[in-house]
Amino acid sequence: MSPHAALALRDVSCTFVSRDNPSQRYTAVDDVTLDVAPGEFVSVVGPTGCGKSTLLNVGAGLLEPSTGQVHVFGKPLTGINTRAGYMFQTEALMPWRTARANVMAGLEFRGVADAADRADEWLKRVGLGGFGDRYPHQLSGGMRKRTALAQTLVLDPDIILMDEPFSALDIQTRQLMENELLDIWAGTADQRRTVPSTSGGSAGGRAVTSSEHVRKAVLFITHDLDEAIALSDRVVVLSAGPASHPIGEFVIDLPRPRDVAEVRVLPRFIELHKAIWDVLREEVLKGYAQQLAA
Repeated sequence: MSPHAALALRDVSCTFVSRDNPSQRYTAVDDVTLDVAPGEFVSVVGPTGCGKSTLLNVGAGLLEPSTGQVHVFGKPLTGINTRAGYMFQTEALMPWRTARANVMAGLEFRGVADAADRADEWLKRVGLGGFGDRYPHQLSGGMRKRTALAQTLVLDPDIILMDEPFSALDIQTRQLMENELLDIWAGTADQRRTVPSTSGGSAGGRAVTSSEHVRKAVLFITHDLDEAIALSDRVVVLSAGPASHPIGEFVIDLPRPRDVAEVRVLPRFIELHKAIWDVLREEVLKGYAQQLAA
């Protein structure tokens, strides 16, 4: 295991047993080893049903692997991963709470005194400064995704887990959200924040300068190969299930900062797309055949 990994999965397998027939078992992922370094943006792609979300749930501590180990910044993960924020694919906003109240919910649960101020700050950062009093049904799909992004990042997690967060959006809104995500992710390296004092006698904290702070580690799940390449530092390809496992890993050596629309026309982007698709194509066909046979 890399001593520098923010999130490390080692030989992880997840086998599910049928409630109705305990003799029936299904292994979703098998023998998966995956590292995400601090500040690294890693995307996982693969056919439908290959266990991508299962791996994300393992990394979040929502699912205990059948075999294997999970480490967070070098320490074994037991229970919920408190250093991670999770942005779900499905709508996760509480409909009875305003955008502001949704964003500040996690801070309230933690007893943070200035939860409302922090929520307003993050709503401004995602372009919703004037929409804090709106309820989810009063927001567009893109606005709800921005609210969910603020809800995840307001807790200042060291690891961001994202499960196809923009898949339901139209292509224009999706590209806007992808660029906003990259801008916010890059900006986390420049934030100043307060951490507990190490002097032993003070109840206060100290400011961390940008030279001491790195970007968040991101593990991003997507079906969209273009999206994966445009966003990531590295793309991991999973095989078709059952017993899905990594079959390819590609370093995305495109320059940053990136515009997700403009980067798609670069010759290197096209080369990377072809190389990854050459590995992924057969697995997608296998997955599709499995769906037809089900």
